[in-house]
Amino acid sequence: MFQHKLEVRNLHFSYPHSHEIIKDLSFTVSPGESIGIIGANGAGKSTLLMLIMGVLFSDSGEIMVGDICVTKKTLPLIREKLGMVFQDPDDQLFMPTVYEDAAFGPRNYKLSEKEVENRVLNALEAVGALHLKDKAPFKLSGGEKRIAAIASVLSMQPDILIMDEPTSALDPKSRRKIIKLLNSFTHTKLITSHDLDMIMESCERTIIIDKGQIAADGKTSEILTNSVLLDSCGLELPLSLQNCTVCGSAKV
Repeated sequence: MFQHKLEVRNLHFSYPHSHEIIKDLSFTVSPGESIGIIGANGAGKSTLLMLIMGVLFSDSGEIMVGDICVTKKTLPLIREKLGMVFQDPDDQLFMPTVYEDAAFGPRNYKLSEKEVENRVLNALEAVGALHLKDKAPFKLSGGEKRIAAIASVLSMQPDILIMDEPTSALDPKSRRKIIKLLNSFTHTKLITSHDLDMIMESCERTIIIDKGQIAADGKTSEILTNSVLLDSCGLELPLSLQNCTVCGSAKV
């Protein structure tokens, strides 16, 4: 798998008739990095993901994937390199079976049906979901839907995985399975989440976004143990560190 560097350069974005959501935001993601993007509600995390994926386009600044700038004209190439798993898998699963959902993207590449089948089966096997291939997505549990959605992205063979709240609304066992799955991938990963314990386990680097700007960017082990920094950005220590006499402070 050839992995590309992702660069966000001096990004600005406002929704119509609204204040500026993203304000001069810049960072670089090297191939193979796993980065958590955190922040309070309304900080601009989801908007940033939409800009990176080319669902929205910035007012100024640029996003580079390798040597390709994200524009309307380059979207077909960008979508071959970036794969996004939505927060709600029901927004991503719409075909009669899990197999058909995972096959939808590769078929749009005009691949042979044999190649489509190979990609789908490999993706389902990678997430441990071959037994789900003939099931209807609406009959799956929340955890199974999340896994099926991840498979539908893996079948596109992207270099960079973008995950929006991958553990939200999952029971503890399903959450643990998703974390283990994410940690097994060698892709470059950008993960937004309010689940800071998951970020601590899965991401070596963390970026805090506060009011559309980068408030901190560094080692996860340093950022997620800094209660003063987190509090200033409307966040709390990970649950596993709260009431810790070494790393955390008592939860009020």
